[in-house]
Amino acid sequence: MNSEQRTMDYEQRTNRKKLTRKQLAVLDEIFLGELDEQQVLDRYKVERGVYYRWLGDDDFAEQFDRRIAAAYRQSAALVARYATVAAAKLVQLTDSTSPETARKACLDIITYHGLQARERHKTYHERQATSDEPAASGLSPETASKILEVLAQQEDGRQTTDDKRRATGDTASLKLRSAKQRL
Repeated sequence: MNSEQRTMDYEQRTNRKKLTRKQLAVLDEIFLGELDEQQVLDRYKVERGVYYRWLGDDDFAEQFDRRIAAAYRQSAALVARYATVAAAKLVQLTDSTSPETARKACLDIITYHGLQARERHKTYHERQATSDEPAASGLSPETASKILEVLAQQEDGRQTTDDKRRATGDTASLKLRSAKQRL
């Protein structure tokens, strides 16, 4: 028995007085089974109106919400577990022979970093509601995409040497290359 099933068994034991076996079976099937919601209701012969009444019941709704929260926690843990692998793969893709693949990988890295920075700022802002610090600035995905597209075109043969870039004042590509090397 895995930890998820143990959690569900504990929740069933603690809610047995509040929820019927049929309600618990429907919840189990919705969250652990392979069927969609309507298929589960059909399987257990629960009419949609009855199901809506269950959802209006505080005990059923609380159990439903707990299971949703548990599913989100499990998915967040899974994403966190593989985040370093995904990040390493994105960094590898920035050196792709396909300029479009490299551009998209760079865009994903920039976008992810921007989202993380905004999330950190949001968390900080929520803790420090009276703080006067300015908002964290970042590039929008559209702006980052346009910048990377221009850089990819330049890398695609128009200006191929660092000397030409320096001579024309195009330091963005040099900075991007430097940033990729640091990653």
